Amino acid sequence: MRATTKLRALLNSGRIAVAPGAFDGLSARLVEQAGFPTIYASGGAIARSAGVPDLGLLSMSAIVERLASMVDVVAAPIIADADTGYGNALNAQSAARAFERAGVAAFHLEDQTFPKKCGHYDDKGLVPAAEMVQKLKAVRDALHDPDFVVIARTDAIAVEGFSAAIDRASAYHEAGADMLFVEAPTSEDEIAEVARRLPGWKLINMFEGGKTPLLPATRLEALGYNVVIIPSDTQRAAIKAMQRVLAAIVRDGSSASLRGDMVSFKEREALIGTAAYLERGKQYSA
Repeated sequence: MRATTKLRALLNSGRIAVAPGAFDGLSARLVEQAGFPTIYASGGAIARSAGVPDLGLLSMSAIVERLASMVDVVAAPIIADADTGYGNALNAQSAARAFERAGVAAFHLEDQTFPKKCGHYDDKGLVPAAEMVQKLKAVRDALHDPDFVVIARTDAIAVEGFSAAIDRASAYHEAGADMLFVEAPTSEDEIAEVARRLPGWKLINMFEGGKTPLLPATRLEALGYNVVIIPSDTQRAAIKAMQRVLAAIVRDGSSASLRGDMVSFKEREALIGTAAYLERGKQYSA
């Protein structure tokens, strides 16, 4: 079954899908092995893994290359972050085809001006709603797989206000978006109102320290949300763990004091499937 078909089946099941963020093949494997049905490929986390902030600094081709490497090592469908489509409607069409070729099941496109900013940063700018509508139509025309899920994101709450965000999201649904993503609601009332007023599938962004209050997945499902993304918590945890190991090496000359906080050599090789790769290689040995 294609990843796109898997994702649509999940969305049609009526159960909410929690999608933790991943940023490379290893983190994608860990999300899948933890039992999550879908994976969120966070554009911000991918940028930070390259050592740069979430300010639209990586090229579309760099993002697509990373996405393809993630798709190659997991079976769970991946929801990707396509930022603003990397330019105008024609750029967005090119990005849509590239993301589709990479094998992701969905992506979200946002209505910020280019270059974009993280959705929880201040001082964002938006393109006119009509421009975003045309960009969504262009993306839909570019895709070949009818099951590919197009997600429209609006950052209007922080720029134009809550009512404008609802109006924009409604227009994006009319333009052909399969799922709506209203970024950064600031209260539980706003979270509930988004779900109540908007048609179709809905996605919400939940992460520790953001502008949106954290609600349990069961509550979000009851409100009418279909997908919860948690973009960067895995990466933030990894950063903290690496800092602790590095501090131990500086202090002690080794990481022995943190042995219990690290996977073993064997555990690491098991989670990336080394034995299966070696066995498969034997099939082709002369």
